[in-house]
Amino acid sequence: MGEREKVKLLGVWYSPYAIRPMIALHLKSVEYDYVEEDLFGSKSELLLKSNPVHKKVPVLIHNTKPVCESLNIVEYIDETWNSSGQSILPSHPHDRALARFWSAFVDNKWFPALKLATITKSEDAKAKAMEEVEEGLLQLEDAFVSISKGKPFFGGEAIGFMDICLGSFLVLLKAMEELKGEKLFDESKTPSLCKWASEFFSDETVKNVVPEIKKVAEFLRELEVRAQSAASRS
Repeated sequence: MGEREKVKLLGVWYSPYAIRPMIALHLKSVEYDYVEEDLFGSKSELLLKSNPVHKKVPVLIHNTKPVCESLNIVEYIDETWNSSGQSILPSHPHDRALARFWSAFVDNKWFPALKLATITKSEDAKAKAMEEVEEGLLQLEDAFVSISKGKPFFGGEAIGFMDICLGSFLVLLKAMEELKGEKLFDESKTPSLCKWASEFFSDETVKNVVPEIKKVAEFLRELEVRAQSAASRS
């Protein structure tokens, strides 16, 4: 990285979305300064100025120019530091299109269902959302088998775009499993995804970036308590 290059990442430690650019930056061996934001307190001037539209993390600031939205940032990192480390997006246009399609499926369909299943108070809505989550995992199992072609990752021998996208939610999933005492990743239904998750977690780059499952579980428990006390006051 040239002397004049300054890279800064604004994030929050528990955010799956902030984990994504971190993994990408580590895969590309890019040095960066990390700035922890407090989304429950007051957002920093830098965040509000860098992402005035959504006012959300993560934001990558490269030589004073901000880049927003987690997967958009991952693509930017891949293209900007294309001579360093392996390519994150597949080289073939069709494989790239597939990686983007399934990443959009994870972000726009599967994760919103998981979120709804976690926060909704209605048992009916929870059951319906959990059905969607399980169905989505079966679809992702098939996608993995087809895309990975027998290799450990969606990206083949190494972590790629789709691995970063789905893998960023694994800590949250494991923390939820610990809290609720129920398995979301079932080896009898999604054996390939379970094996993939274990490969992803044991990768050195991932180990250096993701927060501890126990710490995230404690944070989720605190959030639940906070939500319950807010509901009892209203």
